Amino acid sequence: MAELVLSARGMSRRFGGLYANKDVSLDMHKGVLHAVLGPNGAGKSTLINLLSGDLPPSAGEILYRGEDISGWSPDKRSRAGIGRSYQRTNIFPGFTVFENCRLAAQSRAPRALRVFSKAVSFADLRDAADRAIAQAGLAERRDVVAATLSHGEQRQLEIAMVLATSPSVLLLDEPLAGMGPEESQSMVALLKKLTPDHAILLVEHDMDAVFAVADVITVMVAGQVLESGPPDQIRDSVAVQEAYLGEGEPDDE
Repeated sequence: MAELVLSARGMSRRFGGLYANKDVSLDMHKGVLHAVLGPNGAGKSTLINLLSGDLPPSAGEILYRGEDISGWSPDKRSRAGIGRSYQRTNIFPGFTVFENCRLAAQSRAPRALRVFSKAVSFADLRDAADRAIAQAGLAERRDVVAATLSHGEQRQLEIAMVLATSPSVLLLDEPLAGMGPEESQSMVALLKKLTPDHAILLVEHDMDAVFAVADVITVMVAGQVLESGPPDQIRDSVAVQEAYLGEGEPDDE
């Protein structure tokens, strides 16, 4: 059985009297891409914010390798191996691809603002950055200024920056947003490449991409889990078809 890396148990997030997430439970395993679908307002981004530490849960617990991390800061979670990307591209546009990834790798050093330390050398940072760039398929763009990259390449760069922190968990919030067909195919190929070595949670609106790449799909409605299972189960579910996959397309979050 695949290694259980990150899980939520009865996790809720309340804003006043409104639940953005309510009693959500899910498991993330190494080598498994777990996609989350749902209409606008389903609580998908809140779910990622809770798992990454950007929001604290109002109830329930989050376990990382069996340890309760519900009270951990985003920085502590990142250092432990939980990496995330955002809906809006989050890069340094004036720096090169390599410089962006080196800065990300440097954030894992004991003293993040120092390039050299006893624990992490410049060579270590360079190697970590170059490995991440190669993993993300940007080796030929290593020395290009980020602002000049295409939209799809910038999304690849953001994932490369996450990879430079050596994560075991990837929380990806709509990495295909705004991409054309060719760029989407490249991102799907990248996600498939990364899955064997990571536990991946993918929030995405591109239905074709989700069903092409996901091993497990969880469907959320109004902050709660409607159904979770393999893609064929979700595709054939009457409840899911009525709530999300039926007539009409949901608005983007």
